[in-house]
Amino acid sequence: MKFGECLENVHSKMPLIHNITNYVTVNDVANVLLACGGSPIMADESEEVEDITSICGGLNINIGTLNRHTIPAMFKAGKKANELGHPVLLDPVGAGASSLRTDTAKQLLEDIHFSVIRGNISEIKTLAAGSGSTRGVDADVADAVTEENLTEAIDFVKNFAKATGSIIAVTGAIDLVSDGEHCYVIRNGKAQMGKITGTGCQLSGLMTAYITANPKHMLEAAAAAVCVMGVAGEIGYAHLQSYEGNATYRNRIIDAIANMDAETLEREANYELY
Repeated sequence: MKFGECLENVHSKMPLIHNITNYVTVNDVANVLLACGGSPIMADESEEVEDITSICGGLNINIGTLNRHTIPAMFKAGKKANELGHPVLLDPVGAGASSLRTDTAKQLLEDIHFSVIRGNISEIKTLAAGSGSTRGVDADVADAVTEENLTEAIDFVKNFAKATGSIIAVTGAIDLVSDGEHCYVIRNGKAQMGKITGTGCQLSGLMTAYITANPKHMLEAAAAAVCVMGVAGEIGYAHLQSYEGNATYRNRIIDAIANMDAETLEREANYELY
């Protein structure tokens, strides 16, 4: 399936996505979902999450601001989504930064099947190893995927995808998306996107909409979502008269997502399939 078709399916199906995400970026995640053609529901109260996820098409779980109230909600919503056969995405924000985050992410992986696990390379390595460290919620520079270690990184992502039965999406300067057999290597985006709080969280919401609207082509849908975010970052940056700041840039990225069409995505997506 072409990436442009994935985009058009999101626009035509308008998937309703349940988000249990962090309070730092919850508004931006909702806005990105609206911009891409989806519809967001933000609900993390344990008493209602099963009802909410039942009326949605997909579930996005983000552990960025864990607390004793939201953790049980994540497990309840995830198990209910699995029962219903809904796509579920895990964004293990900051896994490795604290034992609570690492242990919660590990337990979520044991109890819930995730269609996609999306994070930076340090977070994904932490999940694969069962322990590790990150630089706060950012990837450790020592872990970065580079042209020099690309083959090794592709093998790692493929192997972890096979081990989990999930699509693994590692995002950074070079993005990797694999189902265990194939791996998309994506080179879209701008370095300045790293200065905006929550571009990864936004991508997780966006990606959940894409896999929900394209259930038979989740690998292509996940890779398409990564390209959409990267292309939007390039378009948004090109429209700046100068680098006016991360708030202006954030809004331009969201606008670029709202205005993106299939033709633009197909033309600007920069990827290879391994």
